[in-house]
Amino acid sequence: MTSVETGGGTPAPGAPPARATVSTGTLGAGASPDTATPGTGAAPDTATPDTRTAPRTGTPDTRTAPRTGTPGAGAVPGTDVPVGAGRAGRLPALDGLRGVAILGVLLFHTGQLSGGFLGVDLFFALSGYLITDLLLRETDATGTVSPAAFWARRARRLLPALAAVLASVTVLVRAAGPPGLLRTTLDDGPWVQLNLLNWHLLAESAGYWDRFGPGRVFEHLWSVAVEEQFYLVWPVLVLVLARGGGPMEVRRRLAVAAGLGSAVSLALMIALVDAADPSRVYTGTDTRAFSLLLGALVATRPVRDVPARAAGRSAGAVSVLLAAGIVTAWTFVDGTDSLWLFHGGLFAHSLASALLIGLCVRAPRTWLAVLLARQPLRWFGLVSYGLYLWHWPVIVLLSPHLAGLGEWSRTVLVCAVSTGLAALSKYLVEDPVRYRAGWARGRGGALAFAALMTGLAALWWAVPAPAPATVDITRLE
Repeated sequence: MTSVETGGGTPAPGAPPARATVSTGTLGAGASPDTATPGTGAAPDTATPDTRTAPRTGTPDTRTAPRTGTPGAGAVPGTDVPVGAGRAGRLPALDGLRGVAILGVLLFHTGQLSGGFLGVDLFFALSGYLITDLLLRETDATGTVSPAAFWARRARRLLPALAAVLASVTVLVRAAGPPGLLRTTLDDGPWVQLNLLNWHLLAESAGYWDRFGPGRVFEHLWSVAVEEQFYLVWPVLVLVLARGGGPMEVRRRLAVAAGLGSAVSLALMIALVDAADPSRVYTGTDTRAFSLLLGALVATRPVRDVPARAAGRSAGAVSVLLAAGIVTAWTFVDGTDSLWLFHGGLFAHSLASALLIGLCVRAPRTWLAVLLARQPLRWFGLVSYGLYLWHWPVIVLLSPHLAGLGEWSRTVLVCAVSTGLAALSKYLVEDPVRYRAGWARGRGGALAFAALMTGLAALWWAVPAPAPATVDITRLE
């Protein structure tokens, strides 16, 4: 693992730390363990990466260093560090944004918000921003990045909860689900494990807008696959771009790469969209990359200060306008009848999300940022990863038993059950492995990873598949 310690607090997003002590290692090579302990309000990764950095983990954070103005004390002279983020320098507004995103997705999948699927784009933009900020801090501290250490942190952060969902849901479907559901569960599970589910579903010609019926319990994890593929490529690109350049040059190169990548991804979406079924461009990694890359672009130094400086004293009003545009889209957009989404609409929504993230970071005292930082919105952001993992299996498995309830009663029940499972995931699975399990780091972490992956593979093999459906043609007339 790689851990980065900075004197005097966590550096501002994208700001070079004044002093760093770095211990490096790789999976299976005796990497030095992280010694992080969970802090108050530790945020999980979502579909989507973490919004805080536990001490000495290097995990993306919504915190930024307090303004000290003293070199060597965790601040860089001339750095425009956000103020008003509290004693620890947290920027909890990003937790609140994640809470908004997961609530939008929940309401979409329960039929209450036609454009709530756009919450996934907000997740993507947050992930791109936070992961890029993390990697840039590492290049500032060491002059390079360690992809192996990054991937190990991501595995420790994301895999335990995902494995718990895959195993428990598969066993439950085997025990109580219909044969067709078990068949698709066993078919999709290995592709979830390989982080290739989005391509698997596309290869099966499973249309996104038609998929959300009772037939699949893991189909929502296409977005997790997209993010994991981004996590695989992006650190390597940062490593290449960091060679032979100072901190500002690395940021400039990364901004150019993110900007060009966003433009290419948009062009691919426009070129490949099928008006009859836009599933290919909606769930394809290449055509959705711009959502992640726009978040990454806003995290780079040449760009990250632009929104706040351009808005000036009107940063609060601009934030409200961006949020209003996002909420309006979520309220009125329908994915099946809004072809304009795939001709620039999704790009515009992702750009608005990235700009809103940037304003929340650089202007944390605006009333919108303060509102996003309030409970219970922040708490929903902290459990958003587990809530995303659990909510769709809950919907699929409970739906046959909720036929007698009204729409909102079903929605409340689904949200309550999903939220309870997400809380259990956070406090009993995610946080213990992430902060307190010494065996999950270094060589022990490599062995645990191998054992877990082997166990999941054995699960797909051991659970007997149902017999294929047959038709008695002698009864056909």
